[in-house]
Amino acid sequence: MSFRDESDDQNLRKPFLHTGSWYRMGSRQSSMMGSSQVIRDSSISVLACVLIVALGPIQFGFTCGYSSPTQTAITRDLELTLSEFSLFASLSNVGAMVGAITSGQISEYIGRKGSLMIAAIPNIIGWLAISFARESSFLYMGRLLEGFGVGIISYTVPVYIAEIAPQNLRGALGSVNQLSVTIGIMLAYLLGLFVPWRILAVLGILPCTILITGLFFIPESPRWLAKMGMTEDFEASLQVLRGFDTDISIEVNEIKVGIGLLILQQLSGINGVVFYSSTIFESAGITSSDVATLGLGALQVIATGVTTWLADKAGRRALLIISSVGMTVSILIVAVSFFVKGFVSDDSSLHSILDIFSVIGVVAMVVTFSLGMGPIPWVIMSEILPINIKGLAGSVATLANWLTVWLITMTANLLLNWSGGGTFAIYTVVSAFTVAFVSIWVPETKGKTLEEIQRSLR
Repeated sequence: MSFRDESDDQNLRKPFLHTGSWYRMGSRQSSMMGSSQVIRDSSISVLACVLIVALGPIQFGFTCGYSSPTQTAITRDLELTLSEFSLFASLSNVGAMVGAITSGQISEYIGRKGSLMIAAIPNIIGWLAISFARESSFLYMGRLLEGFGVGIISYTVPVYIAEIAPQNLRGALGSVNQLSVTIGIMLAYLLGLFVPWRILAVLGILPCTILITGLFFIPESPRWLAKMGMTEDFEASLQVLRGFDTDISIEVNEIKVGIGLLILQQLSGINGVVFYSSTIFESAGITSSDVATLGLGALQVIATGVTTWLADKAGRRALLIISSVGMTVSILIVAVSFFVKGFVSDDSSLHSILDIFSVIGVVAMVVTFSLGMGPIPWVIMSEILPINIKGLAGSVATLANWLTVWLITMTANLLLNWSGGGTFAIYTVVSAFTVAFVSIWVPETKGKTLEEIQRSLR
């Protein structure tokens, strides 16, 4: 088949970061080895690529987690009101919306690696702006720049992983994206216990700095190279990564499931919990709220790690149903606990019991979210979008996700200040709807090649 089926102007697009000839040499050498050796070398190569690009979602998570341990110090040092800090926390999502709009086209024109390079630079500048901020305007500018980079990362990383991973590992490797986000959140919580907010912002530079270096040592997505008509690079990259050829010519128009899942993922209120977890634990009566927040971050990492192992065994759809049901029950417990606490005295034993139940509910919500609704929507989005419209459709899906994140994070602090029970009651209704949505519309993609998935949706 011919890979030069695009128009002439598309052939002008080249990888922003060209890896060079090392992987061509590796592919020629691997063809002289036995099949078991090729498979072993290919698996190592794929894993190394995933670990390098996973630095992007670690940056993503660090950005999400930064606002929780720093809220008290930043509002005190820069004399911000609650509304001003909520604006600061939520502006990363506004920047992410802009990044999401451009992410698909950027990754289509200059490649997946090039778009990650572009995403890393504003992240670094943004963290520096926050670190040296003497007034709110620098905080806001830094947060917007971080968000722009994160918006590109949130689309590009799962797409890159899906396009390089063999079908039997695609669920597990795809879940590494969300696992890395939770690691980034936990690192922000952990380091926030020991270092001032300005130093914490400087430490936020590290993931993207290392990512920039690592991008020079991994191959570009073979599917993107094939689409661009770069036959030699495509064949070499694919042989090193997986060792088998693939058909990229199938077209499909089904993108609604991916967009719906990404919207429902955020309407559950998870980012309201992540961004303001310390405040929620304080409301629940926990004295060491920062330590509790760190424990929550650690549990999120563990639960997402379990999902990484289960994604190719239990299946995407089953994990989504279990996760959404668990979230519904957990959030309902929190809502009821906050409602009832409003009718009992603060020094009563019932009030203490309700505090415990609300904490258990919040923890259970985060854990059950991490078991499915956290990583799986990004995996499914990267699987069901066809190569020929992946840029535009992926941008729309990612934009929808970040628009919802901004809505949640901008309102969560204010809603919690209004009524904890009412806030979590709203999230309960959304989670219950998610159960129905997954049960009716979400297809199972476990064990299928990307081409088989697209044929089944055709």
